[in-house]
Amino acid sequence: MRSLRLHGAATISRAAFAVSAFIALSACEKNTFVAPPPPKVDVATPVQKSITRYLDATGNTAPIKMVDLVARVQGFLQAINYQDGSFVKQGTTLFTIEPETYKLKLEQAQAAEAGAQASLKQAENDYKRQADLVQKQAVSQSTLDTSTSNRDNAQANLQQAQANTRIAEVNYGYTNVTAPFDGIVTAHLVSVGELVGVASPTQLATIVALDPIYVNFNVNEQDVLRVREEARRRGITVENLRQLPIEIGLQTETGYPHEGTLDYVSPQVNQSTGTLAVRGILKNPDRVLLPGYFARVRVPFEKTEKALLVPDVALGSDQAGRYVLVVNAENVVEQRKVTIGPLEGDLRVIESGLKADDKVVVAGLLRAIPGQKVDPQLKNIESGNAATK
Repeated sequence: MRSLRLHGAATISRAAFAVSAFIALSACEKNTFVAPPPPKVDVATPVQKSITRYLDATGNTAPIKMVDLVARVQGFLQAINYQDGSFVKQGTTLFTIEPETYKLKLEQAQAAEAGAQASLKQAENDYKRQADLVQKQAVSQSTLDTSTSNRDNAQANLQQAQANTRIAEVNYGYTNVTAPFDGIVTAHLVSVGELVGVASPTQLATIVALDPIYVNFNVNEQDVLRVREEARRRGITVENLRQLPIEIGLQTETGYPHEGTLDYVSPQVNQSTGTLAVRGILKNPDRVLLPGYFARVRVPFEKTEKALLVPDVALGSDQAGRYVLVVNAENVVEQRKVTIGPLEGDLRVIESGLKADDKVVVAGLLRAIPGQKVDPQLKNIESGNAATK
């Protein structure tokens, strides 16, 4: 009997222990899972500021004037009067071509002209005498006619002699090849003592004007339509468009340090390329810009007040285009499709798809999943700072 009671007590003890263990295990299982807090992300409202919109293009610099210097008379090259690649002023003598022969031809023509003047004077005096004698009926009319003919021939001979003198002067002037404008002269293509101008004009060198200088570039048809529409809206004529400022930068330069104005706009679009040829002109006193340089060109054509800008790194892209992540009033992340504009430093202009009070995720983008809650930390957008945290 005692043994039975002991066995029953042991059984009850084991049952109580099992119940206690089950209760403890159940309590432990309820406390093992704790929902994590929403991830923290940095958000900011878009920056609002006035921006200038630019028409961007690429082009090449070109000389405003470039002329091949040629020998226009035949002769031996007597002297080269400049250093290859040097800057010369207009009127500077660059080459001398055997001037003595042409000087003698000029003197010969001048002497012939003087003889023609003397003959004309004599013919005129004779005509006057014959005219007086005809009035007195001392000579016949035929004698006067002969005197008149001699006078007219003498006048024609003088005119011919004067023309010959002028031609001789011009040819004598061609013996000195001078700079037609200020510019840089290339290396000479002939040597002293060489015979030039024999069968055709011989090229001696080339002179290039560098100040001012052109920049040629092309604008696509879509941009042309956009600029013309903006010009019509602002009441700007085509003539005024030619005075728009332009800015250019070279490959090794930051930004657009060189300034000028539009100089020429083609009257027609090239159908094969769908572009419009445009030319700008820039001052180049230090001759930093050389013809043939590749240049980045931009032309300001519109100013927008209160444009919305966000850090460029806050933008994402997918097959549908560009987007930003925004946090709504319930702190839930939303993916917002946007249309982007030009880059202003580290900030990107947002053309559409965003409001001024939207909270854009600017840092912690990998933790911001559309449709899930986050813990937004409001920040101020500062160029180069907020977007890189």
